[in-house]
Amino acid sequence: MEDEVNHRTKWFVLSLALALILVGSACQKKVAPPPPPPPPPPPQPTATISVSPESILKGQSATLTWSSQNANDINIDGIGKVDAQGSQSVTPGASATYHLVAKGPGGSADATARLTVTVPPPPPPPPPPAQVNDDDLFAQNVKDVFFDYDKYDIRADGQGAIQANASFMQAHPNVKITIEGHCDERGSTEYNLALGDNRANAAKSALVSAGVSADRIKTISYGKEKPVCTESTETCWQQNRRAHFVYGQR
Repeated sequence: MEDEVNHRTKWFVLSLALALILVGSACQKKVAPPPPPPPPPPPQPTATISVSPESILKGQSATLTWSSQNANDINIDGIGKVDAQGSQSVTPGASATYHLVAKGPGGSADATARLTVTVPPPPPPPPPPAQVNDDDLFAQNVKDVFFDYDKYDIRADGQGAIQANASFMQAHPNVKITIEGHCDERGSTEYNLALGDNRANAAKSALVSAGVSADRIKTISYGKEKPVCTESTETCWQQNRRAHFVYGQR
């Protein structure tokens, strides 16, 4: 009986020692390290584009400015491949949208900028020519005829004025006139009234001879009553000895 107990004790001790050996061996084994984490994904590209000014008149220029990160392939529609950052002057003939696309290992990004092009309004039409009435035209084109002292015949230098005056009246058939006869201050009032009447009628006869209808012409004499110059000099008297043409009939 005692031998059997001793035998069992030996086996227990032996088994325990074996178990301890096995546990120790297991503890001495190295544990494999965990696998490394996967690398982070590449960053997403960024893209910006702007235009200044945003509105121009046709023919003017604007400046495009752009920027991109994390991209290696950057294109702008209508311009082509560009650097990651830059600017460029553009002069489109019509409104345009500039589209930038940036591509890289992490994907793509895009941005747009709108440039409005307006057509300048046409220049205003020139103002209409100033309306010149017959009275103004008459004053610009019809000239006085001058006479020698105590004479009423048309001088050679007055023939040109008569022809020019007749041409104007023929071109303006509705115009009617009054011819005033004037004298210088010398002589009596009665004498100068008669002389002024002769001068006015001499001018009328010359116009009629040049083709102007007589019913379009009236005459009146003022003698020396309405001088244009009041100095007692030959130069002044010459200015007063005249047939003066007035627009309209009095």
